Amino acid sequence: MSENELIALLRLQQIPNIGDVIAKKLLERCGSATAIFQEKKQHLLKIDGVGTATLSGLHAKVYLEAAEAELRFIQANAIDYHYFLDDKYPSKLKHCFDGPILLFQSGNIELKDRKVISVVGTRKITSYGQAFCEKFIADIAPLNPIIISGFAYGVDIAIQRAAMEHGLQTIGCLAHGLNQIYPKAHKKYVADIEANGGFLTEFWSTSNPERENFLKRNRIIAGLSEATVVVESAEKGGSLVTADIAHSYNREVFAVPGRATDKYSLGCNNLIKQQKAQLLTSAADLVYLLGWQFDEKQKQPHQKQLFIELDSTEQSIYSYLQLNGKQVLDTVALACNLPIFKVSATLLNMEMKGVIRPLPGKLFEAI
Repeated sequence: MSENELIALLRLQQIPNIGDVIAKKLLERCGSATAIFQEKKQHLLKIDGVGTATLSGLHAKVYLEAAEAELRFIQANAIDYHYFLDDKYPSKLKHCFDGPILLFQSGNIELKDRKVISVVGTRKITSYGQAFCEKFIADIAPLNPIIISGFAYGVDIAIQRAAMEHGLQTIGCLAHGLNQIYPKAHKKYVADIEANGGFLTEFWSTSNPERENFLKRNRIIAGLSEATVVVESAEKGGSLVTADIAHSYNREVFAVPGRATDKYSLGCNNLIKQQKAQLLTSAADLVYLLGWQFDEKQKQPHQKQLFIELDSTEQSIYSYLQLNGKQVLDTVALACNLPIFKVSATLLNMEMKGVIRPLPGKLFEAI
């Protein structure tokens, strides 16, 4: 990419009324970022979603000067960058309509033809969440997936540390530029992560870790992977935003259940209850539902078999699913002569007991 084209892309990132969606429309119409700044205003105004206010800062000198300054930082620090139409740009993120037009990278990241999952959760991780992160990574490590997270306190750093301990590539998505690290307490992990993974961000060296940046960053965490796992979350939180974004991208979402009285399980339990996430009790659940395969030489994660008593309704549903295989809720209700609302509630209870599991397409099967 030429220096002039990179400056033009940086200018697009900086102009307040031009976000990634509009920038992509402008690029599609004009063919290059440089051409956008040479195109007549009346032609640009014909693009859907582009108005006078959108273009108000297009030729402002301040944004050109800012882009030139950021280019000097990129060159001085040998920062890797990826344009959204380039081959090196993450393929899964490329399919997200609002993915950033430019991504900046540090470290040794290789996403091509790899299994990629994102893991997020509360910054106030409990011993339950910590234990789950360690066991989950230990069990899924034979598949050598890349683990994406936000490098924040709590679940983020717990899952990334576990990934490093098992030699997995891990990527931290930052809410600021590559000239700093937040939180500062995590600087001690930077070298290890960059040795086998690294950091990605859309933010410039002038960007600080502000609240809105974290929310914007969440779409990158969701977009990079084929599935997002929420380990622990309160009733509200950034990890639920990430889960919602992943759901909007038609990616799989998994949530680790917890006791109804646990504050930091409320968010996960609600995701499962609202059918926005699949219940996740072990790595085996994710491997099965994503259709991943273990080689014969790999150690497949072992899912503990539980001996649980079922009430008469549960036993009726379980027997039907055992006999008939995967079925949708309506079919189960009809076959078992039960109202749909009761079957729905019963299936959730059975899922919590680990005797049935939900599948894509709103199917259920006996385990």
